[in-house]
Amino acid sequence: MAKREPNALPPQFMDLEVPEYAYMFGFLQADGHLSQEAGQKGRLSVEINVRDISILREFQRLTPYNSTISERTRATNFAENHHSAMWSLYSLEARTKLNQLGLPYGRKSKTITPPRVEFSRRDYLRGVIDADGAVGYCKDGSPYISLTTASTAVGVYLCRYVRQLTGIQRFIKRNTRDKIYNIPFTRETAQALGTDLYYPGCLALERKQAAVDSFTSWERPAGMRAVSGRRLWKEWEDRILLQLSNDATAAKELGRTEKSCHLRLWRLHTGQVPMPSGR
Repeated sequence: MAKREPNALPPQFMDLEVPEYAYMFGFLQADGHLSQEAGQKGRLSVEINVRDISILREFQRLTPYNSTISERTRATNFAENHHSAMWSLYSLEARTKLNQLGLPYGRKSKTITPPRVEFSRRDYLRGVIDADGAVGYCKDGSPYISLTTASTAVGVYLCRYVRQLTGIQRFIKRNTRDKIYNIPFTRETAQALGTDLYYPGCLALERKQAAVDSFTSWERPAGMRAVSGRRLWKEWEDRILLQLSNDATAAKELGRTEKSCHLRLWRLHTGQVPMPSGR
């Protein structure tokens, strides 16, 4: 975890420009639950596997309000004896602050969005991935980082961040079974993303930090074909594509495949990508 200067004033609770609070907020959006009861009563709770209890102790340390950490063992769909740890916070002032920043009361998985105030982007995303993502190795031994989310806004934001970081463009689509997004990044892209998000001294789940630290030892095997990054679409290309409105003609004009032009035109017309400015 990053250290503060000895004489520096303590940061304001949930100042999202502070890396630890940006991480904490991302984690709470993904894995926390804000409940509201009669009057001004309510609770923020986060329940996770007891193996990660240390992160709840960090949340408790970062929170200048009374809170508790408890443990319980119960039967779940995945295990007969699931041992979990729960952090609970009751302060109305704290709950109001979190709600104003974008942590909704009640069911929230589809409605959460990245903060609308200034915030530390990579720390926020690391919090979301620690809560609702996975870090590890594929069957072929290559590294991966993935996020499972029901929020379109969060999924799109992560893909945009990775595009800016690596140049790799990813489009998301809900799966047919439970209508959520599974967004994986593998190999060199996972290495670059992991190095950026899980930097030395950051607040993170220890097991995921350790997994990312081990990514540096992976090298692409000699026989593994490298997939080149996608050629990103420019606004001027979109304008020509829309003007011609013909896959074959646009492909010759732009030096792209007909399939690429057809798919891009469909995405433009269906609103999956924004129309070019000045059109």
